[in-house]
Amino acid sequence: MTALVDPDVARWPSWVAMVEDFGGTEEMHGSGHWNLSGDPVATEAGCADFVAMTEVTAPGDLDGTRVASSYFWITAGDGGPDDEVIGFLNLRHTLNDFLLEEGGHIGYSVRPSARRRGHASAALGLALREAAGLGIDRVLVTCDEDNEPSRRTIEANGGVQEDVRSGKRRYWIS
Repeated sequence: MTALVDPDVARWPSWVAMVEDFGGTEEMHGSGHWNLSGDPVATEAGCADFVAMTEVTAPGDLDGTRVASSYFWITAGDGGPDDEVIGFLNLRHTLNDFLLEEGGHIGYSVRPSARRRGHASAALGLALREAAGLGIDRVLVTCDEDNEPSRRTIEANGGVQEDVRSGKRRYWIS
């Protein structure tokens, strides 16, 4: 089972393991880590900084480049407090010029050790329900042109490819 949960410092040990699993070499899509003053620090304090960042940027545009969004952590399980944190997901409520071209409404990633188990597809499906609840009737999801697993995940959730721009496949899901 897969769930979307609000970022929470109480999950810091699992969050630290996830950040370490990404190893600094894989992009943590959907995490928002680029809004921090540096890379996430894999400690309880680092987790607290990360959670605070998601709370600050979620309400809206702070500097002319961000849009209102909802940050989630993906867990393996039903969302209970002991579930393993396995990924990030960001649901943008609107699109600015950059998001329309390359980023889309939803960005997500699953830690390397939890891939190929259906978590990304399940998390995207849950995010689509969240988007519908916000009144977003057409969702744009993108992936790198050479990212075959993401292409399959998006298409499995009903994504219809519109085109490729700047190396990104662009899919709309109604």
